[in-house]
Amino acid sequence: MRGKAAPPEPALGVIGGSGLYEIDGLEDVRWARLTTPFGAPSDAYCTGRLGGRRVVFLARHGRGHRHTPSELNFRANVHGLKQLGVHAIISISAVGSMKEEIQPQDLVLPDQFYDLTRRRVSSFFGDGIVAHVGMAHPVCEALGDVLEKAARSAGTRVHRGGTYLCIEGPQFSTQGESLVHRQWGVSVIGMTNMPEAKLAREAEMCYATLALATDYDVWHPDHDAVTVEGVVANLTQNVARARDVLRRAVPTAGDECRTGCRTALKTAIITRPEAIPAAARRRLALLLERHHPAPRRGRRRG
Repeated sequence: MRGKAAPPEPALGVIGGSGLYEIDGLEDVRWARLTTPFGAPSDAYCTGRLGGRRVVFLARHGRGHRHTPSELNFRANVHGLKQLGVHAIISISAVGSMKEEIQPQDLVLPDQFYDLTRRRVSSFFGDGIVAHVGMAHPVCEALGDVLEKAARSAGTRVHRGGTYLCIEGPQFSTQGESLVHRQWGVSVIGMTNMPEAKLAREAEMCYATLALATDYDVWHPDHDAVTVEGVVANLTQNVARARDVLRRAVPTAGDECRTGCRTALKTAIITRPEAIPAAARRRLALLLERHHPAPRRGRRRG
């Protein structure tokens, strides 16, 4: 009788945003096109080794940038990473700056999110099973430490902390919206890190964002309104910096967790085990098997 297949070697996941569609320096490169209980991910996953570390990369918008933020299948993207043994995710994201001191081409490591999206499914759970994971601290502190150290060693201007405001898009903000968002005290604005961060927590993976500031949104009186051309111009510079930061961060990223990311489901599921439908158990098997295995049925007497 065959035994269970060995679990994949723990890996670091990298989700590439606008402008970052591959990782330089990967060795032993292989491509994996997966199916998930939640549909198809944005693209095939690129797996390889960098600095001796197993890395799994996904182009969030697909190679060639084919999917709008609202079209992304966030659940499939995160579930696919989990299938491939990823235990920590570095999310690369182009953002607009909402603060004077965060200049275009700076890097930002936000530690909070504010979700203004309206059209996205934000949980793996539902349809017979309920879970409430804690999101007070959505970013893994230890993973943030690694990224900050890597950015500073690369000589890059980096800002640690702050709130990432996620809007639906795909349009950029109106000036009225931008000015209101400024009053809220957020640091950067983007379109992709929610519900990505929520799903990573439900999947018990560490998560941190490396945000690439490309513009001042539309609030700054001394800068032109944000345009695709301007974003792409600054992205070219920022992506080169991000690649350098990744190269320095990968060897130790995800080695530890102090935020409880990897035990998030231990006490989060409120549905009684015997009340969970079989279909929900099958759909969520990868997430449930560690803390909430299916109850054993007693043997019938003959």
